[in-house]
Formats: sequence, C-alpha cells, structure tokens
Amino acid sequence: MRPTEIAISNYRSIRRLTIPIHPLSVFVGENGVGKSNLYKSLSLLRDAATGRITRTIADEGGLNSVCWSGMRKRGEDGRLRLSARFDRIRYSIEIGFPGPLEAAFAGEPMIKSESIEATQGRRTVQLMERKNSLVSVRGESGAWSSHKDAVLPSETALAGFSDSNECPEIDLVRNAMLGWRFYHDFRTDPVSSLRKPCLAITTPSLSADGTDLAAALATLYTIREDANDLQDAIEDAFPGAELRAWEQGGLCEFDLQLTDMPRPFRAHELSDGTLKYICLLAVFMGYRLPPFIALNEPETSLHPSLLAPLARLIAKASRRADIWIVTHSELLMEALRSESSVPLRRVVKSKGATTIEGLTTGGEYRDDDDDEDDS
Repeated sequence: MRPTEIAISNYRSIRRLTIPIHPLSVFVGENGVGKSNLYKSLSLLRDAATGRITRTIADEGGLNSVCWSGMRKRGEDGRLRLSARFDRIRYSIEIGFPGPLEAAFAGEPMIKSESIEATQGRRTVQLMERKNSLVSVRGESGAWSSHKDAVLPSETALAGFSDSNECPEIDLVRNAMLGWRFYHDFRTDPVSSLRKPCLAITTPSLSADGTDLAAALATLYTIREDANDLQDAIEDAFPGAELRAWEQGGLCEFDLQLTDMPRPFRAHELSDGTLKYICLLAVFMGYRLPPFIALNEPETSLHPSLLAPLARLIAKASRRADIWIVTHSELLMEALRSESSVPLRRVVKSKGATTIEGLTTGGEYRDDDDDEDDS
C-alpha cells in the first residue's frame, strides 16, 4: 500500500492540486511560493490516520489560518479537502466549520465527511462513507450498514472506527498512512537529545525528531551486523572518516573518527552540520525504511560539499521507499539532477496560488505525456 497520488484543496496557499507520487519526487522553489505547504499538507493528511488532524489544525491557528488564503468565488464553502490514492483505493477527508445546530466549540474544525472508494475495472465502488457522525460501510455482500454517532465531529473514522469484518480497507488505509514518516528538522543545539546516549531498543527506522539516532545506528552495527553501506556513505561525505555505534549498559552511543583528528568525537562534540548529516544517514539507510518518507529542506545547516553525497544517498534510498523532498536549494536540485533521471519539479505562485510547473489539473505532468509519446 504505497501512495500513488495526493490531492489537496483549500490548504493555505494551495487552491487545488492533484500530485502523482513517484519513487523520488523533488520540489524546488523560492521562499514564499508555498512549497512547504506541500509538505505540511501531507503531514496533515497522515494525522487523519492518527486521529489528530483536527487538533493539528487547531494548533496551527484553526481553520481560518489553515484554509485557502486567497479570494473565493461566490457560493464556495472553502472547506479543506485532502485525499490519498493507493493504486485502486482512495481515501478522502473534508473539514469545515460547525453548523449552527451542531454541538461543537465556536470555530472548532469539524470533520464533515470521509470516504474510502475502490476502483474495480472501470467502476468506482464506495466502501466507507462518513457524513458528520454517521459512518456507513459496505460489506462483502454489497449491503450497507450504518453506525450512528460512531465518531465525534473531532474524530476521524479512519482512526476511531474499525470493523475489519465489514470494511477491511479502513485498516489497510490507516496502517499504510501510519507508516509515513516526516522529517522537518533535527535539533542540534548543545542540549539536544541527539547528542546524548539513548535507550538500547532495536530501531528499524529513525523517529521523526531523531531522538533515537544512536539506537538506529547501533541497530545496523549490532543487530544487523552489517554497516558496510553506512560506512561507504560516511566515506563519501567525510573521506577517511569512520563511524562507530554500540550498546553498553542498556544505552546506545556513537562516535565519528575524522582523519585530521587524534581521537574520535562523541555526539556531543560534533558540529551541527555533521550531526545533521548523520541523522540523514540514519533516515535513508535504516534497517527498514518507511514506505513513504517526506523531508522539508534537508539541506539546512549542511556545508555545500555535503550536497552531492546527500543527493547520492537520496537517489539510492528511493529504490527502497518513495521519497518526497521539498527544497529551496538550487545546488541540491542540480546534484539530484545529476544523480537521478527523475525530473525535478519547480514550485511557483500563479495568481496567489501555489502550483507546480508542468502539472495539469488532472494530476499529470506534461513531460510524462511527452515521454509516452516518444516511446
């Protein structure tokens, strides 16, 4: 269950976009064009699977802050709409303000509708439909069953309603989205937990905040007992350097031996950029990669000499997972262009709305059509 398409409507500077998902998707744009909103909308969609989507919207300032910031046509409701397609299955969610007769706090974001539909040949079949607090599911026989007051207006049916016997697709979609991982930034200040030993727990994938960095590295050295690829990546970024990770006394630690230093440096001694790059190594070279990885400006605080090794790291990881990169770095863009044949997408603003050059309203890239015509 890997995503094949994302649709976003009325989210901040995004009026309406349908974006195909490729093994490697790279979006580059200047400051202020809304490229980070691409990343944030995906993260918000994942919150539908955790059940936190309305709380996240409230944390971001509420619907007035999160919804489309431009002009609306008369009669448009301005509701926030998000959806994800997984091959033949599509999940959609719609969020708006409470109606005058609905029991909710003033201005509270409410889930108006959710749906799961499946494409069977040329037919589209509705499998789950949620309207306000009423959840209806279609069983194997094709008959509908309705569940009144199954969820609160602030809860998603995707997270709060589960009946595997009637609609196993709910579990399939939820579990697929829960596997998505988002990396926005890593704290590298002197008191950051990245600079401290962490509990010795087998860690197949780095957490979103990177606090289990030492355990993710030690899992490769101690559990998999094979860190050759990781060491090759260290050599690529820091020629002659050696990274070590180990467990001792129930804690995991790591250090880095540089060629021009008489002793290895522990995590608390590393520069911000070096520590950030080691975090990215753990993201892309973990024991088991998440099926979908999104990063917002991964080049931040990195020396320009690290961008080419980072591009090679990303290109190699895209063979194991779908990767979504949002960046404003032209240098990283060019490095990725040289390491991967995947087209890089430029994010721009048109009439106040964030858009992607070459992307049609139907969710296809014009150059993809050109490639098909050439073949």
